Amino acid sequence: MRVMERTFREQLFFLLLCLSVLKGDCRYLESNDISKDELYSLLSSDLRREIPELLMYRRPLRCLDMVAVEGQFTFTAQTPQLSCATFFMAEPNELISVEFDSVDIDCSGGDFITTFDGWVMKGEKFPSSQDHPLPLYERYVNYCDSGAARKSVRSSQNVAMVFFRVHGAGSSFAMTVRKHVNPFPCNVMSQSPEGSYTMVTPQQHRNCSFSIIYPVAIDISEFSLGHHSNFPKRSLPGCAESGDYVQLLGGSGIDTSKLLPITDLCISFTGPTHMKIGCDNTVVRTVSSGRFVSRVSFSYRLLDSQELQTIKLNNVEDFCFNN
Repeated sequence: MRVMERTFREQLFFLLLCLSVLKGDCRYLESNDISKDELYSLLSSDLRREIPELLMYRRPLRCLDMVAVEGQFTFTAQTPQLSCATFFMAEPNELISVEFDSVDIDCSGGDFITTFDGWVMKGEKFPSSQDHPLPLYERYVNYCDSGAARKSVRSSQNVAMVFFRVHGAGSSFAMTVRKHVNPFPCNVMSQSPEGSYTMVTPQQHRNCSFSIIYPVAIDISEFSLGHHSNFPKRSLPGCAESGDYVQLLGGSGIDTSKLLPITDLCISFTGPTHMKIGCDNTVVRTVSSGRFVSRVSFSYRLLDSQELQTIKLNNVEDFCFNN
């Protein structure tokens, strides 16, 4: 690992050296004592701005694609492409921005490029309309309608998508995707079938969901509301009267409003609450009245084939196989 890291630094140093010579900045390198770490800071401001662009990841898009990295992505149609989509995903504490660098499509001929703040799959949306801060119509931005006025769009959570239709061969577009730190992540789609997470909801009247699109074993280790409640630790279905609670949901879609409730938690506790859920999508969802700061910590892992088979045969802890 150290050899690879050193090799990359040497390659970067050589690249910066070449760029400096080409730009006429070699006067900064006359001192024999300059270090590799000092080189970047001594380059001209114009050259420093160009280096990230030169090192940016680039690749063409497929009609149906998934992107989890920053970079510049291009699409050029060889034949009519009438139903295409690119799904973008970042880390839980990141937002995604999509900026269109160039667009060459026939809007008047029925072509379109539309960004969506979230994901749409099989007609269902994540986050659901109940959990997203924007009304549904504001989450769609059609390039043909907005043009230069909305060349750049930023998501409200760690997932976003672009779907498009082009009729003519040679129609094309290029876009730059960047990630930004989200200091208060709310709705999250997990990148991995295993991990741990702490979801904190400030004193705001909003709902937040953490979606795991795998069958998982989940352990909720802590739940706190900043107050003591007289409601039971666990009840089915209901903690709704408390106004502040955590839901565990399961189902086959991504719209949390259409998933089935597994259990509700509405009293602060520290200690494991363990469940195995054989659903395609498992969601930890906080409902907040805005009166308290809520905090829920949990870990999760993918169920193995033997565990899934046991759940399917016993049907004790899980209901997804019957729905």
